[in-house]
Amino acid sequence: MRPTDFTAAGEARPEKTVRPRDAATLLLWRQGPRGLEVLMGVRSVKHRFMPSRLVFPGGRVDREDRSAPAASELHPDTRRSLELRAAPRLARAIAIAAVRELHEETGLLLGRLEAGRLHAELAPLRYLCRALTPAMSPVRFNARFLMAPAEAATGEFGGTGELEHLAYYPVDETPPHELAPITAKVLGEFRDLMALPEAERETRPLIWYQGRDTRRLERAA
Repeated sequence: MRPTDFTAAGEARPEKTVRPRDAATLLLWRQGPRGLEVLMGVRSVKHRFMPSRLVFPGGRVDREDRSAPAASELHPDTRRSLELRAAPRLARAIAIAAVRELHEETGLLLGRLEAGRLHAELAPLRYLCRALTPAMSPVRFNARFLMAPAEAATGEFGGTGELEHLAYYPVDETPPHELAPITAKVLGEFRDLMALPEAERETRPLIWYQGRDTRRLERAA
């Protein structure tokens, strides 16, 4: 089977449709010397899911994310966007997971640590889009893509080592590592959003992807 954006190379098509797991991804962005930049890293070749691909920090929502503390709560517009396809408790857990995965995979902290426990700053987060892994994939995610300005985060690059070649990559330049097709689509959505006047960003239409090619409307403007 030809690998898709979300499918690991060489894996057989599952006999039954796999239920997608909720996941969160965070685009940490800044204005750099070469224009708009986004933090990304390369997944290890040992990973089952999208090995050796340049991706944003992120991962699945854990059960503990549903009851985790926060240093600040979601902006109302971000909360409403997340709640389009998630109950309120899950919507908040998705945001918590995005901040937690950022810390685990990059060492950067959006919030504070108290007695070793993360208290996430959710207020800086803004909603970008959603992507659902195709039904034929043996590993499936219902991934929400959030974003936050880099100045909201503290710390130095480190983390678990799950992401290699961590750096801020210019969004208008060809990256030196292979992108997953869905990552390229999300970068395009981010580029288009940031080109809008700031006052218009929260009222734009929201979209979601079924795989890399099917773009659907989630919410009209």
